[in-house]
Amino acid sequence: MAAMSGGILFYGDAHGEWRPLLRACEEHRPELVVLLGDCDLKRPLREQLRPVLSAGIRVRWIPGGHDASSPEMYDRLWGDSPEGNLHACWTRVGGCVIAGLGGVFKERVWHPRREAAQAVHPTRRDYMRQLPRGDWWRDGMPLRARDAIFPEDVDALRRVRADVLATHEAPSCHPHGFVGNDMATDAVGAGLVVHGRHHEDAGGYTPSGVAVRGLRRAEVFLLRPGDFM
Repeated sequence: MAAMSGGILFYGDAHGEWRPLLRACEEHRPELVVLLGDCDLKRPLREQLRPVLSAGIRVRWIPGGHDASSPEMYDRLWGDSPEGNLHACWTRVGGCVIAGLGGVFKERVWHPRREAAQAVHPTRRDYMRQLPRGDWWRDGMPLRARDAIFPEDVDALRRVRADVLATHEAPSCHPHGFVGNDMATDAVGAGLVVHGRHHEDAGGYTPSGVAVRGLRRAEVFLLRPGDFM
């Protein structure tokens, strides 16, 4: 691979397509890759992205709505790369802080589409409290809820000030977006939101004026050092 040029490379929902990401990493040598969910991995993430990791490029990811669709999908992402999970936490590249909000809003948990709707379950502990033991999976959350967004995830993001928020769901400026995403954006004070899910090269602004960039399926978006320094 060529000499490192730096920057952060965001990758729209892969759905099993990794060739554009591999080509972009070879061309640009970013410091960090952020996967925006719906990976649909056919093999473990570290095996799938071995050329990227072998080049010294860090990989972080947020889950999408497909990544907990089966135990196999879950294990190829969460199980193989738990340290890469950027959901409800953050990382730093040079002078840029990137926070993540992965997963999807679900009516049985929290569904703040056009208003800050009250959550059915504000925390995972609250959700688990109402479940019979037979609904547990691997002594914890059911698989069907592993990709759900809870209000506690947005609360966790209030601990950091981030330059960029990487999300799977879209903010409310998208026709299928969520006010909950706007809340997360404001919680970290981000100046840019990059999201996946809808497979559209879409833009816009949140109600508080934050720029939004939606990515198509398997689309590469490179944020160069000069863009955030």
